[in-house]
This record gives sequence, C-alpha cells and structure tokens, in this order.
Amino acid sequence: MYKRILVAVNEHINSEVTGRCALHFSKSCRAKFYMCFIAEKGAPEESLDRAQEAMMRLFVEAEKLEVPVESLTRTGEAVREIDAVVRHEGIDIVFAATRREDLERRFYSGTVVRRLTLKLPCSVAIMRVVHSGRVHPRKILVPLKATIDHIAERARFAGFMAKAFGSKVFVFHTPQPVEKFWRGEVHLTPAEWEERISPDISRFMNTLKQQDIEQEGRLLPGRTARTITIEAFAKRHDLIIMGASERSLWASLLQGNPVEEVLKEAPCDLIILKPRHED
Repeated sequence: MYKRILVAVNEHINSEVTGRCALHFSKSCRAKFYMCFIAEKGAPEESLDRAQEAMMRLFVEAEKLEVPVESLTRTGEAVREIDAVVRHEGIDIVFAATRREDLERRFYSGTVVRRLTLKLPCSVAIMRVVHSGRVHPRKILVPLKATIDHIAERARFAGFMAKAFGSKVFVFHTPQPVEKFWRGEVHLTPAEWEERISPDISRFMNTLKQQDIEQEGRLLPGRTARTITIEAFAKRHDLIIMGASERSLWASLLQGNPVEEVLKEAPCDLIILKPRHED
C-alpha cells in the first residue's frame, strides 16, 4: 500500500520529529523514504540552514536503519511544489507537521497542512508534536466513528505505525447515549455497549488482528472530543491517530469539529490521517 513515503521538512523542530516518525513508518512498510524541503522566496538564511541540517540528520538515520532514502530541495510555494514532487515520484503518503500558528486558526483556514489534505492526490498524515522528546510511542489511541470510510487503509496505517514502534493499539469509540421516548437517557453496561459495536469498527479491528497487532477495544459514551482527550490523558497514551474531519465549514460552525478540538487539546502527539487508497 505504501511504497514511497514523503515527509515535508522545514526549519522547525516539529517537522524533524515528524520526519523521524515517518522514517520508522517507512521501515515498517519496507518503503522508500523521501525528504522534501521547499525554500520559499525571501526565507532567511538561518532558516534554510536549520532545514538542511535537519535533512542531513534524517538522511544519516535512514542509512543506519537501512531504509532507501532520497532528499529533494526546491524553491517556490510549498503546496504547489510538494504536489509536483508527489505526482512526479508517485508518492503514496505525505507526512507533514503542524505549526504553532495552525492551532490558532479555526478549521485550518489557509494553513499549509489544510491545503495539502485538499490538494494532494495521495494520502496525507498531519502530525501535531506535543512531546518532541518522545519519538517511540508505546500506546496508540485510535478513536473511531461508527461509520468509517477507507477502513482497510486506516487499519493498515495504524498497524504499520504499531509495528514500527512495537506499540499496542487501543481502538476507542464514543457512542451517543441511548435514549427512549418518555424514559430519557438509558445507561448500558459495558457488555451491552459491546453488542452495539458497528460492523465498520469490527472490520477495522479484524484487519489489525490479521496484521498480528496487539489491540484492545473500549467504548465510552460522551461528548466526542472531550471524551477522547480525557481518555488519552487518563490512560497515558503516547499517540492519537484520528481520521480527518469531513464536515463542511457550515456544519463545523453549527455542530463543532471534534478533530479540531482534539488537535488543540490533545495531551500527547496526534496524527490526523486523510486516506486516499480505496479498500
């Protein structure tokens, strides 16, 4: 599924940490690892030097891990140049890091990472780095909705990430409280919640099982974003993997956007996956 993996590198430490994560992911997939630095016009010399140094460190680490590696440097507008590299090299997935200013802009409006998820023809993994010194996650939390698209890719992505670091995957679902007419909310036991697990979540977990991934399922009703954040904090998870929100801007304004809320409040590293490969 993933044979060519690209990470967008810049002068910020978050991009290098994301690059290291993508590098180990590449080894897990037995894929070729590409690094791409886009030098924007007018960028200060100091920023260019830091980005080049980061690429050199990643290149050396790739050779130590015996991962085929190639580095690319271009000048121009970031999204346009990354898109050109993706199409020319046949990239299967791009890793990119959020920047501090991205967290302050609602719905990623105008951000580079948001435009990458919309424009690129391949899958995109956007990473928010919370703990720059914790490169090897041991506990991975994967929140899922009842209905999931690209189930196979989502499960394979989580599986490759778990294999890369020897991690355990915790599949997490926050179902809506069950309500009965005239009776109000009905509280169910954990066993009763298990019976209500959706076919899509079952298929996701079966795909993990086929990859021999250690896993555990958990259902906890509540407000989606807050419940995910509390679960990650209480259980001391190292990484959250979520699907990119498909809500329109209008729906997000009316109902809120759980992915955006978790992005801002997550107590650990977070990857937002935009899958493109069909099941």
